[in-house]
Amino acid sequence: MKITELLASDMVTVSCELFPPKHGSALARVKSVVRDTAMLDPSFISVTYGAGGATADLTISLANEIQNVCGVTALAHLTCVSTEREAVRGVLAALRAHGVENILALRGDIPEGTLFPELGQYRFASELMADIRDFGGFCVGGACYPEGHPESESLQKDIESLKIKADCGCEFLTTQMFFDNNILYNFMFRLLRNGIQLPVVAGVMPVTDSRQIARICKLSGAVLPPRFKAIVDRFSTHPAAMKQAGVAYATEQIIDLVANGVNHIHIYTMNKPDIAGRIMRNLSEIFT
Repeated sequence: MKITELLASDMVTVSCELFPPKHGSALARVKSVVRDTAMLDPSFISVTYGAGGATADLTISLANEIQNVCGVTALAHLTCVSTEREAVRGVLAALRAHGVENILALRGDIPEGTLFPELGQYRFASELMADIRDFGGFCVGGACYPEGHPESESLQKDIESLKIKADCGCEFLTTQMFFDNNILYNFMFRLLRNGIQLPVVAGVMPVTDSRQIARICKLSGAVLPPRFKAIVDRFSTHPAAMKQAGVAYATEQIIDLVANGVNHIHIYTMNKPDIAGRIMRNLSEIFT
């Protein structure tokens, strides 16, 4: 099933994100994580993709596991930085052969010390989206940053980039993580004001380990509201309490989103199906 079909409904959807192992030897363990996550009955499961195609084969394998073994709609990430166009076409052909219909098209992080872009390589995710559209047969999603992309000149420039993505074949948006729902509501208002009417899937990260915070903020540009900072300050030295507080915060965040009409939720699980399971049990009636 194409994800746009799921998002066209007024029903609440909840999806999960997994990442492949860095080495193939750990694939069996991650496939176990896939099966445990699938048992939570999410609307779809996405699987990330290493920069430059570092995990291409593993991403394809997990997408196949999600869709054809576990029976859950798969969303395969595909990054294009430092990647030749011919290699991208090979990945598209492999996904098509497995019946995977959904791709989240991303530029990816630029490796340090590399010349970007090299001749013949992609510059922007929108260029990748156009190639996927021309290849045919896929539902294409893109990423968005409610607080603005860290490399963007301004919030308005960031919105203009999303308009280009829509023109190049992007059919839905998944947000980077955020911890203040008002930031998302303001972002969605800016989208509508600029004529962008793509479905938006809200990405929620349950932070259950205080050591994640610095890296999360660096990668996403997310700002931590005072209420969340207080949780980290109080419970960071008590792992069990931090896990419980992180689940509770994410649960309350999702309740507020759904209550305000944001019906599509994406949980960044960090390959921890137990955490996703706690949240989904807390929201069992909301997600029906």
